[in-house]
Amino acid sequence: MVRVRFAPSPTGSLHVGNALSAVVNRRAGDWMVLRIDDTDPARNVAGGEEAILGDLGWLEIAWDEGPARQSERQDRYREAAARIGADRFEGVTILREDGTATYHLASVVDDADFGITRVYRGNDHRPNEDLHRRLHEALGTTPPEYVHHGLILGEDGKKLSKRADGATVASLRELGFPAGAVRAYLDELGVPRHDVHYDLTRLRRLAIDAIGAMPDDELAAAAGASPEVVPALRGARDLVEAREIARTLLTTPSPEPSEHPETLVRFNELREGAPEKLDQTAAKEILRELKAVGGNLKALRRALTGADRGPELWTVLVALPRDEALRRADVASS
Repeated sequence: MVRVRFAPSPTGSLHVGNALSAVVNRRAGDWMVLRIDDTDPARNVAGGEEAILGDLGWLEIAWDEGPARQSERQDRYREAAARIGADRFEGVTILREDGTATYHLASVVDDADFGITRVYRGNDHRPNEDLHRRLHEALGTTPPEYVHHGLILGEDGKKLSKRADGATVASLRELGFPAGAVRAYLDELGVPRHDVHYDLTRLRRLAIDAIGAMPDDELAAAAGASPEVVPALRGARDLVEAREIARTLLTTPSPEPSEHPETLVRFNELREGAPEKLDQTAAKEILRELKAVGGNLKALRRALTGADRGPELWTVLVALPRDEALRRADVASS
């Protein structure tokens, strides 16, 4: 059995590089413990652990044990330091003056106690491997296999800053990326042997695919809309845009006389004769008949949504109740 761990520090929402480590460990491990590396109080952020748990839940990354907090295991670390017989090991502090363990000792003791057999972590931890192996040897424990993967870099070729657009899981949510798109992107990266450049363009393409594949009720809930609006949301590039489309359809446009009132009058005639609720076929038939008599579909879109561009027009007809569509067309044609 491959036993792995994901061990973030509670410094706020996960950096996408840490999220990659979480995905890699979960995919490779038969069993995974979530460990909170909170041995450095100066780096800990209020609500940081809760943010991490929320990010993992959003990405649908589950764990089998934990969260195990290093701050609650200090007695165990002091016991291990006593076995080594010093507060320093090969010139590196392993126990602070206040008796708390530093990252190196705590990490090694935890890996031993939880029976971790393989550690997947970023290349920035590669320099720690020799020290951690020697600590295991000093403690008489078996070190895990260490696998170091490439880091996610920004456009400048440096490690991606947490302040960059989309650099944290929370910022990706705020930008409207569906969880499925983010998870798909991280899955695509696999276990990169070398550093990779962050590809937001690829993420945006995956977002369109993810929105297209979301169940109707899930997409409606994400956009704060009714199920009837869902067809209009399928072409959205992200959930922010989907919510904006839904808002546009739910908001009556500002009164604006149309330059093509004859189109709107004919539309009303066709819409009155159609069912209360339109499906795709019925909506497209109305547009086909309207176009056959020279109707200006751009004028119809503007009357119904107040915009010149947007989702496919048939989806607007499906989304709007009949009375509301007739009312908007009446206002613009008068």
